[in-house]
Amino acid sequence: MKISSAIRVALVALTAFAGATLSSASRADEGSVSLVIYKAGWIIGGSGGSGTLTFRGRVYPLSTGGLDYGLVFGGSKTVLRGRVSNIYRPSDVAGVYGAAGAGLAVGRGARAIVLTNQKGAVLELSGRQVGLMANADLSGLAITLK
Repeated sequence: MKISSAIRVALVALTAFAGATLSSASRADEGSVSLVIYKAGWIIGGSGGSGTLTFRGRVYPLSTGGLDYGLVFGGSKTVLRGRVSNIYRPSDVAGVYGAAGAGLAVGRGARAIVLTNQKGAVLELSGRQVGLMANADLSGLAITLK
């Protein structure tokens, strides 16, 4: 009886340890993102740029592009930095992010945005926008790994 209960305790402990190891391996992680986006338009606008993702000690190059529709006038350069959460691998950052927004930049302005893609990755970015840009629009931003 003592041997079987000792084996039972060992099996329960082993199962609990294996479950904890598997659940921590499948847990979502986070990384940091840096983007430079150029935007221009008149009613319909476009944007493009590049950046980097730092994830688990490695740096991955990113490319961005997008369309805006609504009140869009002018041109700007936006430098954003922040974090991405809820990702399991670098490719989870890639996807289409949508947003509705409004803003005005004459010279320099601040910018902050939170976006989510179809894979559940959440970007929390802030930075500076330089240029002459007025917008109240719907926009989509596509991010791809280079």
